Amino acid sequence: MSSDTKPVTSETPTTPPNFWGDTPEDEYYTSQGVKNTKSHFDTPHGKIFNQEFIPLDQPIKGTVFMTHGYGSDTGWLFQKICISYSTWGYAVYAADLLGHGRSGGLRCYMGDLEQIANASLSFFLHVRTRADYASLPAFLFGESMGGAATMLMYFQSPPDTWTGLIFSAPLFVMPDNMKPSRVRLFLYGLLFGMADTWQAMPDNKMVGKAIKDPEKLKIIASNPRRYTGKPRVGTMRELARVCEYIQASFGKVTAPFLTVHGTADGVTSPLSSSLLYEKASSDDKTIKLYEGMYHSLIQGEPDENSELVLKDMRDWIDQRVQKYSSVSSGGNS
Repeated sequence: MSSDTKPVTSETPTTPPNFWGDTPEDEYYTSQGVKNTKSHFDTPHGKIFNQEFIPLDQPIKGTVFMTHGYGSDTGWLFQKICISYSTWGYAVYAADLLGHGRSGGLRCYMGDLEQIANASLSFFLHVRTRADYASLPAFLFGESMGGAATMLMYFQSPPDTWTGLIFSAPLFVMPDNMKPSRVRLFLYGLLFGMADTWQAMPDNKMVGKAIKDPEKLKIIASNPRRYTGKPRVGTMRELARVCEYIQASFGKVTAPFLTVHGTADGVTSPLSSSLLYEKASSDDKTIKLYEGMYHSLIQGEPDENSELVLKDMRDWIDQRVQKYSSVSSGGNS
């Protein structure tokens, strides 16, 4: 062996267990001012993984139930959103969608998003109706495709369940570069559903279009639970269907809501937020469009941009808690 040959095994970099490195989880969460608990929950559609983020040393003024985007999970950088809300005084609950992260199901197969949303909703309602939370304001939060799942949860919920809705770059309108080819779907449909789970749809490398900060892109890309395969046939078929359904149902939205979007979003169209704001029946509705920002407003922008978005979110939710704290919710009647 020549003197300049190095053993590969000792030099191969390993992915740390968490985005912040090797610091033990309890120590990290405590340093952030929250207590984190992980568990699984059995739903009618499969077992889902969930996390609880409870603020330390301050009273809980409301609950927030969070849903991540396509191919992601509630761990890694998404939990920075959860931690932020928790430090504001909210009990935060986040669940990995079926087919994602540490939940059950075929990886990133979204053949029935109504069912997948219902699985997370069953857990969220289980928590939301607990005696210690039942009288507190409660909010649904959805990011990207999780925004579509969150909207389906809202439509599936009993009247007056939710005080408000928060959407970050939601997927309600399929951008042209994401729309599945009708010819391709027709040909796969001739196989009588056998192709539905195939990883056979074009991959537009969305993660690179979502993250502006290159260092944060490296961190997000290193998530060991992130789905990196091609989109499945049934997933793209279902997302196209759900977007059409949600657009046709905007008028049914009566709960207070905040929707935020970057004008340079290369993954979900800002039109998603604009149409929701224009067509929703809610008396209390807010839209924030951030000039030049990309898709991932909290995890992927430079810190000064992310902090602006979080400030706007905090102002909005704190104001609604103050406004609606005398009633259990102001939601979907």
